[in-house]
Amino acid sequence: MSLTDGQLDRYARHIVLKEIGGEGQRKLLGATVAIVGAGGIGSPLIQYLAAAGVGTLRIADDDVVDLSNLQRQTLYSTDAIGMPKTAEAAQAVAHLNPDVAVDRFARRIDSDNAERLIEGADVVVDGSDNFETRLLVADTAHRLRVPLVSAAIGQFEGQLGVFRGWESDKPCYRCFVGADPDRPDVSCADQGVLGALAGVMGSLAALETIRAIVPFGEDSAGKLLLVDALSMRFRSLSLPNDPGCPTCAG
Repeated sequence: MSLTDGQLDRYARHIVLKEIGGEGQRKLLGATVAIVGAGGIGSPLIQYLAAAGVGTLRIADDDVVDLSNLQRQTLYSTDAIGMPKTAEAAQAVAHLNPDVAVDRFARRIDSDNAERLIEGADVVVDGSDNFETRLLVADTAHRLRVPLVSAAIGQFEGQLGVFRGWESDKPCYRCFVGADPDRPDVSCADQGVLGALAGVMGSLAALETIRAIVPFGEDSAGKLLLVDALSMRFRSLSLPNDPGCPTCAG
């Protein structure tokens, strides 16, 4: 794939980075990213991946835009209230970058369609708001050997991890969270969330997605980034493999 004159201008600031360059930009343009959730984390994630020229975004969300979303979901406007998020996201991407195609999955992810969403993707990013979906996405990504970028927020805290548990020295998502399907989900509506924190974590998830497609710097797989907006502190922890993990042990 050769870059057009317009693409050379659009992605010039990537191309001059020796870690990305023209070859890296071509990889981005040829890549497919599956995105679970077009909400607080998904909004900046989608915007930055589209701006970066990631060729195909598969966006899964069965929700419609609600007025309460607009405090943190910057992809949508007041006029979009009541509209499907996937449709509004696709329209926003089309306005931002015509190089990027959007495949819409306007349905809830379940055991019947998770593989269809993730199979063939270069990366899957999970920004969903419930533990059951996170486990399903993580297990499917592991089975298909698709790198998983997982981001979550709550109140003033955020976390971000990259998982490739099929590699012998890397933990999978279940090594991190265990296997508790009855874990109660705590929603933003119940506890609140700082809107700008969604922007921070979604942007960091976009960065890790780009790194997964065009490797640069230090590999983040097997580490967990914790963000505390109250103290403005960022911490990185190493996640160990669980020798008894039912997903990746052995």
